[in-house]
Amino acid sequence: MPEQYLTLDAMQVVAYQGEPGAYSHLACKHTFPDWTSVHCATFVDALKMVERGDAYYAMIPVENSTAGRVEEIYRELKRTQLYVVKEHFEPVNHCLMARHGMTLNDITHIGSHPQALAQCDANIKALGATNQAMYDTAGAAKHISEYDEPGLAVISSELAAELYGLNILKTYFNDRVGNTTRFLVFSRQQKMPVFEDNQVYITSFMFRVRNIPAALYKAMGGFATHGINMLKLESYMENGHFTATQFYVDVESHFQSSEMQAALEELSFFSEEVRILGTYLADDYRQK
Repeated sequence: MPEQYLTLDAMQVVAYQGEPGAYSHLACKHTFPDWTSVHCATFVDALKMVERGDAYYAMIPVENSTAGRVEEIYRELKRTQLYVVKEHFEPVNHCLMARHGMTLNDITHIGSHPQALAQCDANIKALGATNQAMYDTAGAAKHISEYDEPGLAVISSELAAELYGLNILKTYFNDRVGNTTRFLVFSRQQKMPVFEDNQVYITSFMFRVRNIPAALYKAMGGFATHGINMLKLESYMENGHFTATQFYVDVESHFQSSEMQAALEELSFFSEEVRILGTYLADDYRQK
């Protein structure tokens, strides 16, 4: 959709999944501090806001340094025609919180999004509590602010505790120091940066290998031959067929570089439906 078809109010709107106070909300505030952040119930809803022209960007988490990939979004990549224009790494400080008056000894179960529960698994077990999966970290905080469930504490952000008037029982509740989530920013317009030799770029793309022996090995061979660093390779089944595997790839290269063009040409010989999601500047966090 050309920019002139965006509604005026959407020009500085970024959509995210979750309730206000979610880590996606924090990522929006840190990346686009002067923009309006709009919360959505699902990842699909956030992406569709951009597709309709009701938001300019969608901020979507794709992986976490402790719990691994965010499974849901990879199933949606095949269905959307949006482009990746930016990456953002958000440090995640999980807080254990509850209604005022509740103590650690009162906790019997702990609720949050499954990703947050996985990132705090050892600390949850140390308290002798059981997990309670909930649809969203900030949504969990909102839930206990509205409903008094005996024994229930939740894992969410410090911002969520402030927004919903909850008491933080433990500030650093995640199992690992340096727990970080990587986000991708999606747009209707492809915003490929101008290729410069002194910059580090990431190109993200999807492809499906042909059902022939050693197809993946041959498809990826061109990237090794041309010295392109592969940062991420994810596989998932397509449409429930065990013989049709879709791959998601991040490489350290600009789409327009001669090495990348040669590697993609070789990829095309052994693959079907190669789709470039976008080329964007590598986040400074990667240098840490």
